[in-house]
Amino acid sequence: MHRRPLGRGRIVAALGAAIIVVGCLLPWWGFGGGDGLPARSGNAFDGSGIIVFYVALATIALLALPYAAGDVPVALDRPLTFVIILVVGWASLAIRVVDLWNLGALALPDRAPGLWLTALGLIVLSRAVYDIARERRV
Repeated sequence: MHRRPLGRGRIVAALGAAIIVVGCLLPWWGFGGGDGLPARSGNAFDGSGIIVFYVALATIALLALPYAAGDVPVALDRPLTFVIILVVGWASLAIRVVDLWNLGALALPDRAPGLWLTALGLIVLSRAVYDIARERRV
């Protein structure tokens, strides 16, 4: 028997984590490609963006943890844990955006779709954490 039902907030959190994983695989920055210059680009694994990828994996693991534990309550399955993971994700994304801005490599969604998709995933995850914090404890 599962200890915690899979509510709306947890479903949205899984969706947000999936969006973040896809966004981390797509290009986060890019420049060149014109006037004889080679095009260069990179994804989340080129700096502090990798922490955002780890945030998505931690979210998925945290969602699966109560089901893996069986009928035993899990101490980590609390809204505060989701909040901490979310804050780490936003801070890592902000650090990477500042780095890309300082390098002049920050681009619009047409040249860096991964960065923007990851930001969208963090927005979805933020809404999920809000829903998780508001749900009743069983």
